[in-house]
Amino acid sequence: MHRFPLVVAASGLIAVAMTGCSSTNSSAGSPSGSQPAALSSAAVTGPITVFAAASLTETFTEIAHQFEAANPGTTVTLSFAGSSALATQITSGAPADVFAAASAQTMQTVVDTGAATGSTTFATNVMEIAVPPANPGTVMQLSDLAKPGVKVAVCQDQVPCGAATGQVFANAQLAVRPVTLEPDVRSVLSKVTLGEVDAGVVYVTDVHSAGDKVTGVQIPADVNAATTYPITTLTDSGNATTAVAFANYVLSLQGQSLLSAAGFASP
Repeated sequence: MHRFPLVVAASGLIAVAMTGCSSTNSSAGSPSGSQPAALSSAAVTGPITVFAAASLTETFTEIAHQFEAANPGTTVTLSFAGSSALATQITSGAPADVFAAASAQTMQTVVDTGAATGSTTFATNVMEIAVPPANPGTVMQLSDLAKPGVKVAVCQDQVPCGAATGQVFANAQLAVRPVTLEPDVRSVLSKVTLGEVDAGVVYVTDVHSAGDKVTGVQIPADVNAATTYPITTLTDSGNATTAVAFANYVLSLQGQSLLSAAGFASP
């Protein structure tokens, strides 16, 4: 992965009173922040479905693998998409056990319907510009996105990455006319890696995950925008014990280490 100079927010770990997944002391999904009762390792078994923001794809895939290895008999099915689309599916009755969003506001829409009773923030992220390695649009700074002829991809406004991108443009007082509005951040990244656009506004972690397929261009800290990632267990979960254990694994030192390595910052 190539990068123009970039300062990434320092990452830290959330301390959780938990070892492995045999004890679940996080408040994920708890309506008043109270801690669920400890669960025996034997109770953590069976399948769960996790809905997660597209920007969590690589990290949650690895977390799921580690969780299954730590809890034999569990199976984690992952569904990744834009947070707003996942929230709509959940509130429309789609079966799921855990929801990890890229926006506190999006998570609140799920809580407001009673599909969840609360959530816990487990990570934060900031925006970055991704360009193809050859940089055909000569995008060297944020203001270059407004140059005539530069093809820019961004997320749709209702998606957390789209809302954050809009905030960046507003902060910088920059008028950018994207050539495409994508349903999630990974679709924006794909447009860049395929060479269909000159630049895309994504998360720092997406530039990190793309490796040498893209080059990152810094967004100045004074105009950049951040988003928070909350996680919850869902009210209609068919396997609440394992759902809580998975949420706690994300909040554990193991989960936080993986998130930090991927470029996410602690809350």
